[in-house]
Amino acid sequence: MGDIEHRFLHTNGIQLSLYAAGPVDGQPVWLLHGFPECWYSWRHQIEALSAAGYRVYAPEMRGYGQTSAPAEPEQYDLITLCADIQGAMDSLGHRRVAMVGHDWGAPVAWHLALLEPERVKVVCGMSVPYGGRPKQPAIGKMRELYGDRFHYMLYFQTLGAAEGEMGENIARTLRLMMHGMSGGQGGNSLIQDKPADSRWLDDRQDPGVPPDWCPPEAFDVYMQTFKASGFRGPVNWYRNFERTWERTADLAGKQINQPALFLIGDSDAVGDLEAYTIKKMPSVVTQVEQHVVPDCGHWIQGEKPEQVNALLMDFLHRHYPDD
Repeated sequence: MGDIEHRFLHTNGIQLSLYAAGPVDGQPVWLLHGFPECWYSWRHQIEALSAAGYRVYAPEMRGYGQTSAPAEPEQYDLITLCADIQGAMDSLGHRRVAMVGHDWGAPVAWHLALLEPERVKVVCGMSVPYGGRPKQPAIGKMRELYGDRFHYMLYFQTLGAAEGEMGENIARTLRLMMHGMSGGQGGNSLIQDKPADSRWLDDRQDPGVPPDWCPPEAFDVYMQTFKASGFRGPVNWYRNFERTWERTADLAGKQINQPALFLIGDSDAVGDLEAYTIKKMPSVVTQVEQHVVPDCGHWIQGEKPEQVNALLMDFLHRHYPDD
């Protein structure tokens, strides 16, 4: 991978750790990671995009690595997370950008496209679709559906529980999540048939090594990320469904009209959970192009980098020309 610069920006009341690569006069492309990931999850895209002449920005999102990690859950609603990136764009003088997000980074990217239609010229979401503002916070529906059964997002609502368990053995946690949501694993490892008061990872068998798509040097970066920040900040993202719903009332009924790309792996468990949203997407994201990547799980940009790079590069070449 080419030269990568690292700096800190003060934005929206936090210190944002930001990695950048590519020619300084290249068109900006932002890459927003998800959970439990890190900026380095975009390593293949950073290399390809910077080589193609784009200026690539990959932040450590709020709560991760060297970026500030406020303890209070209310510091992690989507409007606040978007403001982190909006403030960074202001600091860098960005007037037009391409915004790309994976997993939790995808909702941030989708909402930035809604909030910044003049600056976010194109948007790409990977693994998590956008179907508009829901009629009620999603966590309420989950409580109704799962009741006394375990669901990881419901488990995450209890302060201290998930972050404590995940932090007991960071390497094991990462290996379990990476393997459990990779292609070819044959099942949804997130929702399990056990009582609601269970812990998440106790009954899992540690594979002992990361999956092939995450070699040791990459796994080391993931490890350093969570050794630095722990899991409380990342899990706090899940504790804001109600707050985000309240703060996005003015976005109800609004469409994303910019050129948009949605990518998902054919064996990504999110595809089953969000099948209705994916089907609904074109009515809300009016110019969306959707692609299913074969033989691929949730960690799409790491599992299938060549296919993802080809689709992303083609999309940018057609819709994000250098004016």
